[in-house]
Amino acid sequence: MTTMTTLRRLWARDGRERLEACTALDVGTEFAKALVFEIDEANVGVVKGVGRKRQGLAHMQSGTVADIAAVVDNCAVALQEAEEMAGFRPEQVIIGIAGELVKGFTTIHDQQRPKPENPIGEGELAKLIEGVQRRAMQEAERSVTWETGLPSVDVRLVHAAVVGAWIDGYAVTNPIGFKGRNVRIAIFDAFAPLVHLGALQTVAQRLGMELIAVVAEPYAVARVLDSEQVRQAGALFIDVGGGTTDVALVRQGGIEGTRMFALGGRAFTKSIADRLELPFPRAEALKVDYARGIAGDRTEEIRAIVGDDVAVWAAGVELVMEELAAGDLLPGRVYLCGGGSRLPEIAAALRAETFARHLPFARPPEVSILAPEQIERIRDETRLLEDQQDVTPMGLAFQAIELGTSTNVLDASLRRVVRAMRI
Repeated sequence: MTTMTTLRRLWARDGRERLEACTALDVGTEFAKALVFEIDEANVGVVKGVGRKRQGLAHMQSGTVADIAAVVDNCAVALQEAEEMAGFRPEQVIIGIAGELVKGFTTIHDQQRPKPENPIGEGELAKLIEGVQRRAMQEAERSVTWETGLPSVDVRLVHAAVVGAWIDGYAVTNPIGFKGRNVRIAIFDAFAPLVHLGALQTVAQRLGMELIAVVAEPYAVARVLDSEQVRQAGALFIDVGGGTTDVALVRQGGIEGTRMFALGGRAFTKSIADRLELPFPRAEALKVDYARGIAGDRTEEIRAIVGDDVAVWAAGVELVMEELAAGDLLPGRVYLCGGGSRLPEIAAALRAETFARHLPFARPPEVSILAPEQIERIRDETRLLEDQQDVTPMGLAFQAIELGTSTNVLDASLRRVVRAMRI
């Protein structure tokens, strides 16, 4: 395998470096997945190499790292496969984070300016953003402390993104220079306990790679569709992984919140293994065959077992959606991805009239499978990214491009505030 000795970097307006190549690493409960990609002049990610390595049963628990050394070894295998296929090794990596205690939500801050006739300056904008971030941190700490039952949990900001800004009700992309009294800023933040975030940072360090960002996976998935329909009407994104199910709500042009709960494909496999008295690997193979429609004479047995588990799963999704809705109508479009969504019962449960009846939908939602070819700014030259299980690592690659190409003033100000708060 040849090694890329240097990466040409282009300087963005706020001093950040824009990469020409990067690796996206999805450290999932079932698989460690690596994508090696380049970023062309049109800011499209071109996937040059793909690698996968199955995780051991004790290596990950509900989307979080349980054995750092084992996960590093698995990621190294996936990376080597992707790098050999690509013919080079990027120095930088972007990693996804999941787990029940990863909290993502949008905080809206309204403030009346005492001197509306004065134009908004950079200093005032920074103070407004800092106020939003401090409120968000307090909310995340309260939420994680309540859920864990511990007196205090060290919670860290994973990433932040500006959802929107308004001055006297007028939407702006750059508030600097505007006059007005009422300023509203909405920022999406994702937080995680230090123990989870720190484990992924250690994985990157031991792999000898520069970690450019850790991104909440439901946020990455929810950002991959840049269609006008999603921006205008909103959507719900559901990623059914091996250990968790991640749900993201896009409404009114921005991501309002993300939630995760610890039920995914591995739980379905365990039920098959227990009820049919099979070794776990054999049960997993049977489940995959059933999803493909080739389970043979065991089809009815698997269908009954999966049906029971999916009913429990759907109840979890219902609770999460109700929390995300916060009393408002939910958008009428649902996108499914993740390896667990291959089971036909998953989409069927969401399409059932009984499901929509208990939630604030204006009409039964339209449920569809999110496929790799729908992601416009990622081009797969390997032709190995085939179905919904590949959407999450592609979403992470999309985020690397977004981070490297955004020149929005609000985003730049937010990055400076976040850097200052971390010092």
